[in-house]
Amino acid sequence: MASLIKNGLSQLKSKEFRDYLASTHFWGPIANWGIPIAAMADIKKPPEMISGKMTFALCLYSAMFMRFAIKVQPRNLLLFSCHITNETLQLMQGYRLIKYEYCGGKEEAAAAGTTAAEEPKAK
Repeated sequence: MASLIKNGLSQLKSKEFRDYLASTHFWGPIANWGIPIAAMADIKKPPEMISGKMTFALCLYSAMFMRFAIKVQPRNLLLFSCHITNETLQLMQGYRLIKYEYCGGKEEAAAAGTTAAEEPKAK
């Protein structure tokens, strides 16, 4: 176990790892994580605030970049993980929008006399 830790620390101290931390192969995906983080925050917002066009565009964007992250050499798994997370969250948002707009969510809110934004939070 001690040798495993020692090998791991030596990898972290290596020139290759320092070069990786200084590359766009690392910082590009780190900057991209802002998109899925924002999508995580939007999951709590009411469905009437969801933009269908933007959700669709972000789904296409993440799908294309997931493929790119796998095809580029060396593979960029950090970028892939960012975009698969974003794809999942955008599909969830799309589901919420479809449920609200086309499956009776809007009518339920109107019948209750409130908008989704005004609904009390569950305890």
